Amino acid sequence: MVAAHTEHHPTTVASATTIADGIAVRRAGDITYPVVERYVDEIVTVEEDEIASAILVLLEREKTLAEGAGATALAALLNRKTSLTGRALPAHTAVLVCGGNIDVTLLSRIIERGLVQDGRLIRLRIHLLDKPGALQELTRVIASHRANIVDTFYNRAYYGVNLGDTTIDITMETRGRDQVDELLAALTAEGYKHSRVL
Repeated sequence: MVAAHTEHHPTTVASATTIADGIAVRRAGDITYPVVERYVDEIVTVEEDEIASAILVLLEREKTLAEGAGATALAALLNRKTSLTGRALPAHTAVLVCGGNIDVTLLSRIIERGLVQDGRLIRLRIHLLDKPGALQELTRVIASHRANIVDTFYNRAYYGVNLGDTTIDITMETRGRDQVDELLAALTAEGYKHSRVL
């Protein structure tokens, strides 16, 4: 529809993979396009991660399951993609949420990605001395900042690790970005070399 609006007539675009497959049509309809051209004031687009976050917001706050296509309008509003932002946002704004046709496996990936986007799930790669007690000291720092370790992976052979050193990938649950910032600052203050695994 964006391409049709730009070209001022229905045009065929390349196919694309998206979690909003219900609206991923390659060509605007010959009947639909004139209606949109006449009555629609604004057309905006959203990114895949923004749709995933909107699905997660609906699940957590509204206890509503929406498929990707059904959550795109909310994604646009949440990410301030429309002209309805700030003071211009009317007191009564309606967002249509529809469709719950979503694969359970895809839903689990969306939830996990949404947690990562929100900073509530983080994976760090941390360099350690390969000696007894090193992991205990690291987990003390993590525990003191109330992050919950959910997965670890040790590696002595890759990532440019020196002999006598090791790296550990640690996946943690947190309360959000502020807690992550505090944890990263604490690790740096304690002398740990670390990086986020994206």
